[in-house]
Amino acid sequence: MVENNKNDKLLVFDTTLRDGEQSAGASLTAQDKFRIATQLQKLNVDIIEAGFAASSPGDFAAVRKIALEIEGPTIATLARAVPSDIDSAIACLKGASKPRIHTFLSVSDIHMLHQMKKDRESIMSMAIDAVKRARDSVQDVEFSPMDASRSDPDYLYMMLENAIAAGATTVNIPDTVGYTNPQEFGELIAGVFNNVSNIDKAIVSVHCHNDLGMAVANSLSALENGARQIEGCINGLGERAGNAALEEVIMAVKTRPDHYGVETDINTPEIGPSSRLISNIFGFPIQFNKAVTGQNAFRHSSGIHQDAFLKERTTFEIMLPEEVGWKGDAIVLTKVSGRAGLKSRLEYLGYKVDDKELLEIFNSFKNLADQKKEITDKDLESLMSEFHRELDTTERFKVLDLDVVCGNKRDPVASITLELPNGDSESVSKSGTGPVDAVCNSIDSITKQDVNLTEFSVSSVTEGIDALGEVTIRIEKDGTIYSGQGSDTDIIFASAKAYVNAINRYLIIKSSN
Repeated sequence: MVENNKNDKLLVFDTTLRDGEQSAGASLTAQDKFRIATQLQKLNVDIIEAGFAASSPGDFAAVRKIALEIEGPTIATLARAVPSDIDSAIACLKGASKPRIHTFLSVSDIHMLHQMKKDRESIMSMAIDAVKRARDSVQDVEFSPMDASRSDPDYLYMMLENAIAAGATTVNIPDTVGYTNPQEFGELIAGVFNNVSNIDKAIVSVHCHNDLGMAVANSLSALENGARQIEGCINGLGERAGNAALEEVIMAVKTRPDHYGVETDINTPEIGPSSRLISNIFGFPIQFNKAVTGQNAFRHSSGIHQDAFLKERTTFEIMLPEEVGWKGDAIVLTKVSGRAGLKSRLEYLGYKVDDKELLEIFNSFKNLADQKKEITDKDLESLMSEFHRELDTTERFKVLDLDVVCGNKRDPVASITLELPNGDSESVSKSGTGPVDAVCNSIDSITKQDVNLTEFSVSSVTEGIDALGEVTIRIEKDGTIYSGQGSDTDIIFASAKAYVNAINRYLIIKSSN
């Protein structure tokens, strides 16, 4: 650990709602963003980067709602180092209890030459002016020299020194394209402490991308060399190959206090719920062997491992599953279970519902229980996700009824009935090359939205022949990708719900921008 920074508190900066939303194929509604921000509040992250206020009216409104209504974390919005972006960020955060403006611009020669098309003096002036403009309105200003890991170190040191002098309270060192390695990045962070004369007046942060698979390792190397804020996304989401997976950074620090010597305020049992919620909303499955939150993270299949584990857990398990929100099936729910048992299990899983919501959820639960012998926690989480999807797309299209006839010697035909935004319903029958294609053709005929289906995937929520199938569909409209999800024991019906959900999300996002 370097001598420059004795602080034993690590700040966790979550950018799932900003950089995470830049993941190819991601599209979040304002309701999606607020649900995720509410969960990040439970996780107790220090800073939530809620979006990019200047990018669209919809993002401005979403960031503002989060800034005004989410208590606890600092709420940040990104802004380019230009006056209009800074002014938009100021307006967006006005009245927030803990606002932060995060301004950035490129500093590497390759970016300045090919992207910015400006010289070093002009870039330096833009950085100073942006920080000053932001600091005139808020006390908490973060400055990021983009592509810092490929920049001239001496120019980087000079820029950081000027940014801090202009009022930056946090300076972030991004590995924007995931180019560096832990040794190099650690040396760069140490160089910042040794060469920036006023570095003691700011917190040093890092933002590492995962293009070469080293985002978490680079972030932890920066921590070892004095950085005290780490930026990333839940599940490692983000541009291209993503950002540092925050859950991995957090648990590395918690599991190895002997090495890293820092603490966080993270409520770690909320890591699992956060990971699953974000996976579901984004429509990006979590790989089975994903560290910390993967389905196999706490499973032991080898006989040798099982034998040792049963004798002493720590032989093959360095974290308690409960520490990251893994919960067992203490209560088995079936079709004879009542509302009290359902409510109790939902509360155990972290869902708070009122009596009216419980009645709606109970009806869906009963329908599912008629098709399955036992209802697992994963089934309940899928059911709650379906419930929230319907809440988030009120006054849009809804699948009421579906009948599909298909076989290897006939063209599939789908007859579907949708509830329309005005409350009426409409039915239509269309054929297709397959049952899902017939369903989509029928839906297109009613919604009259010219969209292209670009991705279709099905996954099983639980094991067994009666398992819920979760379908993720991505559609393309006007060059933008929108995702939709649906779940049911009938995967064709789940496909219809997913396709309609994607169209609804497109309509919601379009109307907000």
